[in-house]
Amino acid sequence: MASAVDLKSEGRDTAYVSTILKRSQKAVDALNLKDKKVAQDVLNIIANRYFELNDIYELRDRKLKAIKADTTMTAAQRADGKRFAEYEVSNALYRTHFAFPAALSVYLNDDQIETVKDAITFNVVKVTYKATLDMIPSLKDEEKTQILVWLKEARELAIDAESSKKKHEVFGKYKGRINNYLTARGYDLKKERAEWYKRLEARKAKEAKGKEAKGKKK
Repeated sequence: MASAVDLKSEGRDTAYVSTILKRSQKAVDALNLKDKKVAQDVLNIIANRYFELNDIYELRDRKLKAIKADTTMTAAQRADGKRFAEYEVSNALYRTHFAFPAALSVYLNDDQIETVKDAITFNVVKVTYKATLDMIPSLKDEEKTQILVWLKEARELAIDAESSKKKHEVFGKYKGRINNYLTARGYDLKKERAEWYKRLEARKAKEAKGKEAKGKKK
């Protein structure tokens, strides 16, 4: 039996802890775990990762603030200090990134860990992948594979991003890469998107008629 995971909330603002627990609970809810103890341990692992990320970025922000306030530094020294502060963030993220899924693996299988990753990155991988395939039905298997690989690569980076905005920015960059890839493969994305919108409108109209017909039957 794995030991219980302690919530590392000591010394943290109670309102912040509450927010993180609510955010983490959404990921746990997506798992539909029946064992309450396992669910609690998984919740604490997810919340602790949020706390860890917050500590990493808060330390960087304090250092950047100190650099900005130090009037004795030259412009070159200030630039070097900022670069080193960002380097320390990258180094800390690299050292801790794989510990998160490793901790989850004590309680969850690979598919469940994927679910957690998707939940804390707003399900962008699934939503974008599904939408892309729906927009371009003629995609080849190797193109579908490449798109999914890039989206999951983006997710790995987004997991460690400091805010929801930064998470979406990571996906935005990879979506741009995907668009460039598809254009290079000969797809006219403007045309594909226009045709897709037409299909979506047709589906909505069909669904509306179906609901209207059911309503009349009642």
